[in-house]
Amino acid sequence: MRRPAIVIVTYKRQGMLAELLDSVLGLTIAPWRVVIVDNENSRETERLADGFSARAEELWGPAADGPDVLGGTLRTVYVPMEENTGGSGGFSEGVRRAFELGAEWFWVMDDDVAVLSEGLEVLARWSEEADAVMGQRRDFDGGHFFWQHRFWPRLAIYNPLSRDGWRPGERYKLANALCFEGGFFSRRVVQRIGLPDARFFIYLDDALYGYLASKVCDVYYVPDYVLSRRREVANKEIGSVRQLNSTSDMTRYYITRNRGYMARYFMLHGDYSAPGFALGTLLTFAKELVRILVVDRSHLRSGMARLVAGQRDARAILRDPSWEPMPPLG
Repeated sequence: MRRPAIVIVTYKRQGMLAELLDSVLGLTIAPWRVVIVDNENSRETERLADGFSARAEELWGPAADGPDVLGGTLRTVYVPMEENTGGSGGFSEGVRRAFELGAEWFWVMDDDVAVLSEGLEVLARWSEEADAVMGQRRDFDGGHFFWQHRFWPRLAIYNPLSRDGWRPGERYKLANALCFEGGFFSRRVVQRIGLPDARFFIYLDDALYGYLASKVCDVYYVPDYVLSRRREVANKEIGSVRQLNSTSDMTRYYITRNRGYMARYFMLHGDYSAPGFALGTLLTFAKELVRILVVDRSHLRSGMARLVAGQRDARAILRDPSWEPMPPLG
């Protein structure tokens, strides 16, 4: 594996970012670049990045794969954003910056996780046979974090029947989604499907990116743990492995609005069904209502209002004659 770049998007969580950067220094193999996209454009975050850069240079020295296309050799690239572009905009800019510098692999993550020491080494082994890989994650309490690795395009929802266990001898599962909390993909993928779509702001952008990646390569979901989630989130257990996490009214808006973007991409690839999409929207509203009633009880009125506003804007996206997909970079 040549030139792996870690792309981190951060916003107003300097304490957690510091923990993540400490964990990066414990990796058994060094990344070629660490790109830190700061959606807050904070002097405090810049100081953290500078301090990490000094420690990384002392620990690892110059990258074995040589300078980037600009002639730089520092492993850390700090990218302050002029405005908060959300996780979607941050990952789009971070992948773009790493791509332009010459990165061959991209390991993307938010600021509220920590990488496991052998995480990049594990992903390097999988890179020998797959162009897109999603490793497993530990939850904030150290337990297993369940992830739905299959998406139903016809309904535009995650497959609620996805199984989480691993059969004896099962090396990996084929996925058609990724998560930007540890997703790993190659330069070839970015060349063919383009950058993550910044218009999503938050939510579903990573599911879409995995869907698009599955159109050009196999996406592996592997049983190896590569990072852990560090931020405690209120939740309600559902069954033995699944849980319903708390969320904000802002996120509820994007949960429904971004379905419009998903539908436009599904149309391009022949996977859109109007009746299926309508059913998926109904199921989405039902799930979010359950989330509000079970986990976020004080947000019934405001939460439903944001869901409705998102759905109204999703319909506008579906009718927008000027909409275009993200272009390939090949």
